[in-house]
Amino acid sequence: MKERLLDLLACPSCGGDILMPYAGKYEDREIIEGVLSCRKCSREYRIVRGVPRFADLDKIEQDKADTAENFGWQWTHFTQEDKKYAEQFLGWLQPVKPEFFKDKIVLEGGCGKGRHTSLAAEWGAKEIVGIDLSAAVETAFQATKHLPNAHIVQADIFRLPFKKEFDYAFSVGVLHHTPDPKGAFVSLASKVKKGGAVSAWVYGAENNEWITRYVNPIREGFTSKINQPTLYQLSKIPTLGVFLASKLIYKPLEKTPLRKKLFYHEYLTHLGTFGWREQHNIVFDHLVAPTAFYISREEFEQWWKEIKAENVQIIWHNQNSWCGFGEISNSPYAIFEKIVN
Repeated sequence: MKERLLDLLACPSCGGDILMPYAGKYEDREIIEGVLSCRKCSREYRIVRGVPRFADLDKIEQDKADTAENFGWQWTHFTQEDKKYAEQFLGWLQPVKPEFFKDKIVLEGGCGKGRHTSLAAEWGAKEIVGIDLSAAVETAFQATKHLPNAHIVQADIFRLPFKKEFDYAFSVGVLHHTPDPKGAFVSLASKVKKGGAVSAWVYGAENNEWITRYVNPIREGFTSKINQPTLYQLSKIPTLGVFLASKLIYKPLEKTPLRKKLFYHEYLTHLGTFGWREQHNIVFDHLVAPTAFYISREEFEQWWKEIKAENVQIIWHNQNSWCGFGEISNSPYAIFEKIVN
């Protein structure tokens, strides 16, 4: 933990300022072991292996704990890098471009292994704080500790330990895995100050009926319940099918009229740009989650109305998911505008 993170922290229980009465071990600029304390209610939170710990997995709801455990295993094993990550990230953040991050204080809701945290830092964020509930924070910290403007915090997105000091918050592929996706979105947006902005990417209900009808029952009843090392091996079977189809059928036909006749063509053509390891990661990701919601356009639009956002853009991505962007109004009478591509 870098000491200046204290300027952004607040007690998740009472909102009080966070102090650091004890720092026991340093590595360069990072505090590796220490204690944080709330000035108001005196609650204490530990810094363990460089990460402030504001969430106790033994005390949170079972569905959150199960999700954190499964995804934590994933992001401590799929630690590879891919040159396509920046392009993929920007696809999910539409219409945001890299220059948007410059000099902003940014909050990431669900950082996984820290790949997007790193990109935001490299694109010039003044500070980027990635939170995650799972053990993925261990991988994310190792991946970002060399970056002077990057911070990793273990926290529950529903009880964020921050002041309302962020210029921009985003969440990619996380909200739909929480027990209450809209509630998690509202919680994230609550830490953005007036005049700031929010982005979110979620699974769409539209065009994913085949997943909710056929894949979800298998995921909910079987794959999310077996141990992760076993699922890691079993998931190679469907990955092989996806890999061969994306490389031998979808990618070669990408620029032909036949492309649009193929099942799920936008997404599977996109997958064809990745290699085996990343495709295995994606398939595993879909099978490991105990909770997954698929959000309709109408429902997603309501989220932005809930936070009274303005200049809202909602974009249909790969014909299977929704990207949203909106600004936190300075006015009490925000105007909701939607642009759907």
